[in-house]
Amino acid sequence: MASEAQSEGGLAFHPLQQFEVHPLFGEGPIHWYTITNSTVWLLLVAVLVVAIFVLGSAGRKLVPSRIQSIGELGYDFVHNMVVDVTGEEGAKYFPIVLTLFLTIALSNMLGLLPGSFAPTSHIAVTAVLGFGVFLFVTLLGFYKHGFHFLGMFWMSSAPLFLRPVIALIELISYFVRPVSHSIRLAGNIMAGHAVIKVFAAFAPLVLISGFGLVVTPLSIVAITAIYALEVVVAIIQAYVFTILTCVYLRDALHPGGH
Repeated sequence: MASEAQSEGGLAFHPLQQFEVHPLFGEGPIHWYTITNSTVWLLLVAVLVVAIFVLGSAGRKLVPSRIQSIGELGYDFVHNMVVDVTGEEGAKYFPIVLTLFLTIALSNMLGLLPGSFAPTSHIAVTAVLGFGVFLFVTLLGFYKHGFHFLGMFWMSSAPLFLRPVIALIELISYFVRPVSHSIRLAGNIMAGHAVIKVFAAFAPLVLISGFGLVVTPLSIVAITAIYALEVVVAIIQAYVFTILTCVYLRDALHPGGH
């Protein structure tokens, strides 16, 4: 989290400062090749994803080690999700979905460490994931079904005069998917971190005011409760992003129905 400073006898704090992207080395403008704090944490997430399965699958045992248990738990959980939502045909795309889930879950969890950076709090990161999923399932739908893929927008069971209206609504809804997909994740992660920062700003009041004798304990309790909630939210948001990806994948594989 960002540092706090005394300003005119009061406590100055900036809840959104923790989301600033800045160069890791030196100052100056950020270019596409600049190594930033966001770059480092995304790289750490990638290393952890690989490590979980490389180390977890090395020397597999009947009685699994802790890291093997984590790998198997994540594997089974996401695999069952993919098969339940998309059917057996969708199992071949399971590695993509698993990578998405682990990347988001680990990014969310690492972002809760003191002094860390949460990549998924940035719409630039979540938009790449959201629009990446959108492009993948759309191209897959056309590859599998050709222009018959567009049939998912045409409700043949509806009255004829309503079909064009429904088709337009479904088309708009389809193109809104990547926007809602990415904003939901970034918004929830950013909101939780900002709230923790706001309450954290009141914790030092006991050092500068008698009023802090009441406020400080309350702020500490609030921080603890919200932090525990954010741990749950970190996993839930990864699950929501992944289950929606599975739903979109199902539509691409079976545009005429479930």
